[in-house]
Amino acid sequence: MSNQIYDVLIVGGGPAGLTASIYCARYKLKTKIFTDSFGGTMSDAHKVCNFPSYKEISGMELTKKMIDQAKSLDIEIDFETVVDIKKEKEVFIVDTKTQTLRSKKIVLAIGRKRRKLDLPKEKDFLGKGVSYCATCDANFYKNKIVSVVGGSDAAVTAALLLSDIAEKVYLIYRKEKLRATPLWIDSLSKKENVEVLYNTEITKLLGEEKLEKIETTTKNLETEGLFIEIGSIPQKEFLKKINIKTNEQGYIVVDEKQKTNLEGVYAAGDATTSSELKQIITAASQGAIAAYNVYKELKK
Repeated sequence: MSNQIYDVLIVGGGPAGLTASIYCARYKLKTKIFTDSFGGTMSDAHKVCNFPSYKEISGMELTKKMIDQAKSLDIEIDFETVVDIKKEKEVFIVDTKTQTLRSKKIVLAIGRKRRKLDLPKEKDFLGKGVSYCATCDANFYKNKIVSVVGGSDAAVTAALLLSDIAEKVYLIYRKEKLRATPLWIDSLSKKENVEVLYNTEITKLLGEEKLEKIETTTKNLETEGLFIEIGSIPQKEFLKKINIKTNEQGYIVVDEKQKTNLEGVYAAGDATTSSELKQIITAASQGAIAAYNVYKELKK
């Protein structure tokens, strides 16, 4: 374990964590980020149209701009997963799989993880027809038949992205009405190569070495790609391990200063109770608020 003590260690590399790091650096705090993926759900967005300063920008591009800004401030970034956090007197001991570091404060910006269908072969077909990121993988399905499951903004925008690349897109939703933003639904209705299957659930994934067909409750579909966009949930297991208080849905309970129930631990972003609106701009604002209050605490 290193003898140096960081002012703040940030767990998570999405908009909340990256913004928190930028503010901490501006406050001249010794800061490090731990993350196993940059951007979080932001990086999956086909288009971001409601972030001030950009009429339109891809989630991947916005993620890169935030990372570049953080790196320009000499913020240390480790591509690692934090497995444990303990407190010894006034210092936190943070363990990853390869190292142990010490810090005066912690900011949790862990976001949410993708929901899965939990079907046989889903894991086997990952990268072989099954994907959780249309932005990342859409180009592999040029002129092919693909499917998207879900009814939210993420599912509809994934279908829109794929409609410009694939020959045919099936959008599969278990209810009778999509719950996406009306603007996206209007855009979807104009796509001649998109077919929406309402009141439909996927029951089986079929194929030998890769996905070839899916069975649903209404019809069987020949499809080479399945994009799963059924939402995301907080990482409950990790939070229970470090005794962070959560609500019934598993979101980290924070106050107006982004403080958790553990003294010295702050949280920001989609994994918190700060706001029902889970957007890039709200995550970024919470990261800034957390950093500001970390700074005030350290300067007392």
